Amino acid sequence: MRPIAALVVLLVAAAAAGGWLAWRSLDEPGPSTADVRVEIPPGTPLSRVAGRLADAGVIRHPRLFEAWGRVSGRAARVRAGEYEFPARATPRDVMARLVSGHVVMHSVTLVEGWAFAQARRALLAHPALDGSPEELEGKAVMERLGKAGSPEGWFLPETYRFPRGTKAFDILRVAHRAMEQALEEAWADRAEGLPFETPYEALILASIIEKESALDAERGAIAGVFVRRLQKGMRLQTDPTVIYGLGDGFDGNLRRRDLESDGPFNTYMRSGLPPTPIALPGRGALRAAVQPAQGDALFFVATGEPDGSHAFSATLDEHNRAVQRYLKRLRSRAKP
Repeated sequence: MRPIAALVVLLVAAAAAGGWLAWRSLDEPGPSTADVRVEIPPGTPLSRVAGRLADAGVIRHPRLFEAWGRVSGRAARVRAGEYEFPARATPRDVMARLVSGHVVMHSVTLVEGWAFAQARRALLAHPALDGSPEELEGKAVMERLGKAGSPEGWFLPETYRFPRGTKAFDILRVAHRAMEQALEEAWADRAEGLPFETPYEALILASIIEKESALDAERGAIAGVFVRRLQKGMRLQTDPTVIYGLGDGFDGNLRRRDLESDGPFNTYMRSGLPPTPIALPGRGALRAAVQPAQGDALFFVATGEPDGSHAFSATLDEHNRAVQRYLKRLRSRAKP
């Protein structure tokens, strides 16, 4: 074989061997020994993506990773986002995850019984959400939703999942749509003879039920008490509405003067429902508001038991005795 021909053969063989080794390297485990999260900003070229992955210990050979991505056509299909790569992931697995857009999903929970202000604080404090205090002001939120009035009660308390960088307002938009649907479904299945005429009034009552009920099993009974009181023209006389009306002025101790101070949310002083919801009601409270339990109870008071249960009474005398039992239980627990 002539020297030049031999050299060509060697070069071809070397190139083939190099290509084969490069191909094999795509299936070799990466250097990381633990799961690694890497954020890929929008518009990041594959060369920088490869560099980020190498710096994080996900891959060993960033230039080879970039070259393979371009030759294979995968470079243009890489999606931005926050990714979690398992320990010892191969370059092939890493690329598949980047192309699929299988980003890390975060979650935030809007808790049943929260006021809108509490939900707002939770969204603003979440590190994976994007939003400013001004954007989440109640009036601004309602305007962007195309609604008038208070934001209170209008967002369904559930756990919402989202990728990093999601706008906090978008969580509220989804929660609002979910509440509209849940309220519509509950209203369509309402009992006859309810003492209110609109779904919004049902939402208001549901928010009160949510704040008064610690046990799911009692929501219907609590709703029944409130519905019967409304039907009879009795005042609701529920502490949570008074506390809501006090706002930041509530120090954790509800006093007699608070109950006797008139205001739109003082259901001891005013008949009917308060002007707006006082909290985020869950699906159970919505159902209870429109399908209250039958019975004759017109009063309820906490039993003082650890489970948060209540004693229900049909007459004021029965109720007063239940109150005395509750106070006696509290005093016995307060003794050293």
